[in-house]
Amino acid sequence: MNLKVYNTATRSIDAFKPFEQGKARVYACGPTIYDHAHIGNFRSFLFFDLVHRYLEWCGYEVRFVMNLTDVDDKVIKAASREGVSAEEHTRPFAEIFLADSTILGIQPADIYPRATKYIDSMVDFVERLVASEHAYPADDGAVYFAIESFPGYGKLKGIDTSKLKIGARVEHDEYDKEDARDFALWKAATDDDEKVGAAWDSPWGRGRPGWHLECSVMSVTELGSTLDMHLGGEDLIFPHHENEIAQSEAATGQPFVRNWLHVKHLFVEGQKMSKSFGNFVTLRELLDEGYDPASIRHLLISSHYRGELNFTRQGLQASSSAVQRLLDFEHRLEQMPVDEEAEISPLPDLAQRALDSFRGGMDNDFNSADALAAIFVLVNGVNAELESRSTLVEADRDEVLNALRSMDRVLGVLEVAHASRVVDDEVTAWVEQKLSERARARADGEYAAADAIREELEERGILVEDGPTGTRWKVVG
Repeated sequence: MNLKVYNTATRSIDAFKPFEQGKARVYACGPTIYDHAHIGNFRSFLFFDLVHRYLEWCGYEVRFVMNLTDVDDKVIKAASREGVSAEEHTRPFAEIFLADSTILGIQPADIYPRATKYIDSMVDFVERLVASEHAYPADDGAVYFAIESFPGYGKLKGIDTSKLKIGARVEHDEYDKEDARDFALWKAATDDDEKVGAAWDSPWGRGRPGWHLECSVMSVTELGSTLDMHLGGEDLIFPHHENEIAQSEAATGQPFVRNWLHVKHLFVEGQKMSKSFGNFVTLRELLDEGYDPASIRHLLISSHYRGELNFTRQGLQASSSAVQRLLDFEHRLEQMPVDEEAEISPLPDLAQRALDSFRGGMDNDFNSADALAAIFVLVNGVNAELESRSTLVEADRDEVLNALRSMDRVLGVLEVAHASRVVDDEVTAWVEQKLSERARARADGEYAAADAIREELEERGILVEDGPTGTRWKVVG
């Protein structure tokens, strides 16, 4: 395998070399389940899915972990506002996130750890850091990580800590991007924490873990001291991932992550997504507007994860057309008559070149734009060849179909399109009956009746195509 990835830690494109040959241990920062995930979040999650799928496509035994943050400042604030427990508030959002992920074809993680299930391990982790003098209890009942004790602090973001105020602390989980101060590993319980059931006993009194601690403990517990890949959005580089490195390496004495990969922010209609801009868009809203999941998936993976992506309705329309082209192409091949006496075609060569280009794109830092381009080069080349043919050797046809479906095992566009356009046996039988009635009407010269049947089918989202090889039909809506 020739996979190379851009490693945020080294600021270079490095060959992917897992800790254990043939295996890949991957941790992805999942959502904080206090609200609906928006499409900006899903750009990241779909990239994580591409990583997961491609590593498996290449033959790796993948252990893929994505956390669900169910306790932090945002969760507690939201639960307190609603007058419910943190667990009651987060449960439905977890279910919605997993359902949305299924709609978009995101492969399930091997485990979705939730912070509240690892409290004992988190307390043990903090105790280890206190014992090694990397952390210290404060008089307010919290425990802070002493970043002065970790010489490598700031290496991921490239922060100059020379002007650091020794002993200065920051209590909140999210803070200014250059604000390098001691951060809370364990927070003393507040009245709101107790009210929503987000407080636990510890050697330092009642309290709860800090957000940064949660990911370190869950990842190390489920994947070991050293991860092959840690995935997240670019907004997590500092302080979240910087703090993860410091506390994890201080606790284990081992390198924490071999490869850090970060996804660039999504823009919506030219603006960074923000509730204040009124461009905060969820998957459910797009589905309610009539956009199909495959088009959304296609658009969100259509550019390289480190490049900017501007999400627009116009772009969704273009993606819808692209998805339909793939469906039409697959359908055309499936219905192409086969004849072992047919002239040998260049289709196997076109299929192999497409696979080589696809692999080259994905090996180049998971460049999904190049991978998608490889598929459409195949579509164009094969379609041009089919214009002069009425039949194909079955093996030639199958080479193309197998290549198409192999690439889609990673990209997942056709997979999602098929899942959202399922046609059961009853519908298929009805369509075939209607086509038989239409054929008889045309044979009898009853063209108005034939046109009426065609219109009836189109109203049900069934497009009928008459060609030199016969009548074909496909689902288009």
